[in-house]
Amino acid sequence: MSGFLKIAIRNLLKGPTTDPYPFGDTFIPQKLRGKLKVDASECTACRTCEEVCPSGAIKITKNEGAYVHTTWYNTCCFCGNCEFFCPTGAIKLTTDFHTAHFQDEKYSFVTVAVIKETECKNCKTKFVPPSEALLKRAYNGIDIDLDELKLYCPECRKKIAFERLHLWLRH
Repeated sequence: MSGFLKIAIRNLLKGPTTDPYPFGDTFIPQKLRGKLKVDASECTACRTCEEVCPSGAIKITKNEGAYVHTTWYNTCCFCGNCEFFCPTGAIKLTTDFHTAHFQDEKYSFVTVAVIKETECKNCKTKFVPPSEALLKRAYNGIDIDLDELKLYCPECRKKIAFERLHLWLRH
């Protein structure tokens, strides 16, 4: 009986040991896979995330002048494939775990990112400009103005690269 009293008094003096959540902050593991965050300025609408998503939660649709990246949380299994395979690093899983919602919101509980197209400086075709991270990886060690290169579509960038190579070989 005295052993029980010792434990009871010790626990009373120690105070509560449970989390105050939802009335206060709670512990969130750093590697928790929560809601997605899509950086539209880094996304190139390559559809890799759509292809690797095992539950089909990501859909990229083309509208007039823009691509719309939609993540539907009722289907998302938070596996992290989209973040892992994203070539530009535009998708990040956050630690936001608040995914509870009402039944009538199940079709509207989505994250939407709009990736705008621009017009090529040379041929005037519409295209999604490459991210700076992607251009740095592609043109690593080459002295070229990356901001200027963003203004050209992939075909015109190929022509520019070929002309630079041709000029370099002549000298």
